[in-house]
Amino acid sequence: MTKSEQAVSKFLEGYNCAQSVFYSFCDDLGFEKSNALKIACGFGAGMGRKEEVCGAVTGGIIVISAKYGRVERDDRPAQEKTYKKTRELMEQFAKRDGTYICRQLLNGCELTTEEGQKFFKENDMLKKICIPCVKSVVGILEEIIE
Repeated sequence: MTKSEQAVSKFLEGYNCAQSVFYSFCDDLGFEKSNALKIACGFGAGMGRKEEVCGAVTGGIIVISAKYGRVERDDRPAQEKTYKKTRELMEQFAKRDGTYICRQLLNGCELTTEEGQKFFKENDMLKKICIPCVKSVVGILEEIIE
């Protein structure tokens, strides 16, 4: 199963976009999958349904941080590499998908309300918008991670 298929499968199981992206890279990162699901949980739907930065993108940023992030105080090159890869992910995603802001991707659908959640489901936005975003982030990560 490809990372993209794994991420989509996790997403369709009911995990959020951020969790699904991070989960699909756990084996490569040597990261415990249950911990990954917990860490990424609050980032779904643009951070707790606030529809800020797309959860798939934030899941991708978590992957980048887990791979390249700074541990030692003096390891500025690790921080700079992490920031550079983060910008690269965000820029490529925006180029492919128009924006990395969740509410814009969902055309203003308000996920914090019952009406918005109903609209999201009735209009199959999960399959039309969110799954393509998850696939897009996984594809970009596969290109930019060494």
